[in-house]
Amino acid sequence: MNVETITSRQNPLMTHLRKLASSRSYRKKSGEYLCDGTKLLDEALKWGAPVQTAVFSDGVDIPALPDTVRAVRVSGDLMRSVSPMETPQGALFTVALPETKLPETLAGKHYLVLDGVQDPGNVGTILRTADAFECDGVFLVNACADLFNPKTARATMGAIFRREAYSVTPEELFALLSKGGVPLYGTALREDTVPLSDANLSKAAVAIGSEGRGLSQQMLDECAKTLKIPMSPRCESLNAAIAATVVLWEMYR
Repeated sequence: MNVETITSRQNPLMTHLRKLASSRSYRKKSGEYLCDGTKLLDEALKWGAPVQTAVFSDGVDIPALPDTVRAVRVSGDLMRSVSPMETPQGALFTVALPETKLPETLAGKHYLVLDGVQDPGNVGTILRTADAFECDGVFLVNACADLFNPKTARATMGAIFRREAYSVTPEELFALLSKGGVPLYGTALREDTVPLSDANLSKAAVAIGSEGRGLSQQMLDECAKTLKIPMSPRCESLNAAIAATVVLWEMYR
């Protein structure tokens, strides 16, 4: 395996990696996204993700890579100057953006909708949990965090390489749910709210809003009913990722 050595912060590849880390539009333009960590790289290789380039710090063992992957060695200092993480995990690698197309119809039974969830860690954790509980699809609407932000990808712990999620407009989502006969419920309080455990989730999409703002009015207007997670009256709300975990578990069990 041929391994290049790069020593300059001004090297075009180093500049490319920094831009991938910081710019959603650049990721889209270049057709790649950036991931961090040797464990995440192992997951990418295990699940056949289209890894393009892999960069390793001095002292980090380089795994067997497909012949199509460009392998690069850099110093620890250079890795720290390029990595978007405060504590780099020894490897950075780029993956080709998937050409994800919305399905024409929804063949599954359980779906999760994220409405304006802007924290990358939350979005990544939710995708990881959706993978664990065999959710049939995750839809992101209204300015959610980018699925391909490095922090989102890291939080998925590899689920990003095997579980599809879709960034859609509200109109696309509503049309798809209607065509598939999938009712939309939302986690919010109003007159028709029922406890989560009392709802029929055998076939449903459940919308989770951001912790600060909750569900958008547009989403609430489309919800057939709203759901609440019973909890201590001392607590007003749950973190979006935790709320999604409870919902996903109820749909799964």
